[in-house]
Amino acid sequence: MMLHHHFLLLFLILFATNNNTLISSQTPPSLATKPLPNPKNNETIYTISKQLCWNCLSEPIQFLFYHNLARAAKMELPLTWDSQLESYAKWWAGKRKGDCKPMHSFPEDDFKLGENIYWGSGSLWTPGDAVRAWAGEEKYYNYGRNSCVEGQLCGHYTQIVWKSTRRVGCARVVCDSGDVFMTCNYFPVGNYIGERPY
Repeated sequence: MMLHHHFLLLFLILFATNNNTLISSQTPPSLATKPLPNPKNNETIYTISKQLCWNCLSEPIQFLFYHNLARAAKMELPLTWDSQLESYAKWWAGKRKGDCKPMHSFPEDDFKLGENIYWGSGSLWTPGDAVRAWAGEEKYYNYGRNSCVEGQLCGHYTQIVWKSTRRVGCARVVCDSGDVFMTCNYFPVGNYIGERPY
């Protein structure tokens, strides 16, 4: 029951703040026009995310907080952190450490899990940068047509807010080149053709 009350408060706080800035992987974080929202400005979402991320430290909490912030905007249940998905994401990030190629761990037509990937030039990119970039694709998603604006990506966003997705696990690695690769995996998988995310 306490979690239910936190979740209701989460929406009140969310709508009282504006967190719609997209940070591109082409612009260094230090040059961003708006700073990432401070979790203290969204304390209820942050508290719920910490409660749904058992034994987590800094980076997992950041990943989960920004996912749940995007989901709350669509009145979707918050995700929980999944250590098995995190292990899988760490494995894939470890494989990308040597070349930092922004590529998925599954063949394009054979996804077993939902997966978002992110690459950023330089080593300063944070989990919040990646999730906000993915969530920023909302502006390219047309709900009425249930499709992306022509020539734009929106599948990262729709996976984040997918109504039946409940768990996430992510990883961040600084590659040998000094750039950053991040990946998040989701279960159950989203982005089914012909279905709306929410």
